[in-house]
Amino acid sequence: MTDIALDPRPAYSAATAWVQSLLEGLTADQFGRPTPSGELDVRALAGHLTAHCLQVIALAESGTVAGLPNLVPEHDGATYADARARGLAAWAGAPLDGVVTAPWGEASGSEALATYVNEALVHGWDIAVATGQPAEIPDGAVAVAAFEVARVAVPAELRAMPEFPFGPVVEPREGAGPTERLANWNGRSAIGWGA
Repeated sequence: MTDIALDPRPAYSAATAWVQSLLEGLTADQFGRPTPSGELDVRALAGHLTAHCLQVIALAESGTVAGLPNLVPEHDGATYADARARGLAAWAGAPLDGVVTAPWGEASGSEALATYVNEALVHGWDIAVATGQPAEIPDGAVAVAAFEVARVAVPAELRAMPEFPFGPVVEPREGAGPTERLANWNGRSAIGWGA
């Protein structure tokens, strides 16, 4: 696996492929279920993840997500799969060292895409545990690499700031896999979710 900090494209491809499989595995009665993400149910998280794919496309093509929503009403696996494929194609030729304007501010292309790897894995985990699907990405090395990036990009000491959009780090339970540990770092707990 390529170092995610240098070239996050392989990790993004793997993470979003896993999310696509989770969305394709949903049944109609699962979309209203609550998730560890708090106020977002499965339907909203699916729309949020699809919006992220559209943002990734925009970052590759225009360098900014200006005017794009953070949640779209489309939440089915086919729509996500199409947006994912377009994003992968757009980033195949986009410069990773160029400066882009992501929702949180300016970053290099590689930094921005690595953040979307974290988002895909954590929200994928949210959906998986909420719907009883396998909650670990098949290639655990992707989650391990994403965790190393998240430790720097989302430091624990900033969690005390009220405007920081991540909860306190959760101590991993014994036997937690790498995707769950990443979710724990992002403030998620498996307790009560049957993960």
